[in-house]
Amino acid sequence: MTWMHAFWQVPFKLCMDGWNAVGDFLYKTVFGFIYQRSWKILWPALGETIYMTLLSTLLSYIIGIALGVLLVVTRKGGIKPMPRFNMVLGAVINFLRSIPFIILLVMLLNITLAVTGRMTGTVTISFPLTISAFPYVARMVEGSLMEVDGGVIEAAKAMGSSTWQIIWKVLLPEAKPSLINGFSICMTTILGYTTMASVAAGGGLGATAVTYGLSYRQYDIMYAASIMLVVLVQIITVTGTSLSRKKDHRIR
Repeated sequence: MTWMHAFWQVPFKLCMDGWNAVGDFLYKTVFGFIYQRSWKILWPALGETIYMTLLSTLLSYIIGIALGVLLVVTRKGGIKPMPRFNMVLGAVINFLRSIPFIILLVMLLNITLAVTGRMTGTVTISFPLTISAFPYVARMVEGSLMEVDGGVIEAAKAMGSSTWQIIWKVLLPEAKPSLINGFSICMTTILGYTTMASVAAGGGLGATAVTYGLSYRQYDIMYAASIMLVVLVQIITVTGTSLSRKKDHRIR
């Protein structure tokens, strides 16, 4: 196993081992009234969904913020105008955004194998999820940064601030509420994409709902998994909105 394969495989195994240990403890102490078979199916699926969503969101947002900043800084009239570079970068991002996730998942199978060491499975879905999400994040970050008042940027320039200082101390802090809100939107989008994990023999709540509802006709598992997905979306949305409002200096 190479270091790259270990980056994807080892943390997942450690996290899931800990998650399942917590699940066993909770079942014995709190949720013993739930049918054991359902708990054994849904609890690991919940952990897999959370892991895929968090990992893919973090990676895609790291890449997306960098690309979004580049799009804003190098645009015509930006801090460091580079129109040709901006046009090429924008075209690449638009191209990747236009590919549906399910198709991109298939297109990236061989690359996914080289990067993660496996072609199918829960953890391998995180790689195509990240590739699919970061162009979307880049455009979202670009939109957030474009909302920053140009007067603030001009004031920073007048005080002799460098490009890096303007980005780090002006653009990103001023756009923080919008970036946090975008983070929650990105996370809910990726959470929706995880439901397609069953195509690549992955896990998670979406795959569980599809497999047990469509193949086994066990509708109780399907409905329970679907409700858990809805609850996750609500938690992410409410948390993101709350944090965004707290960081918005315009709201007091």
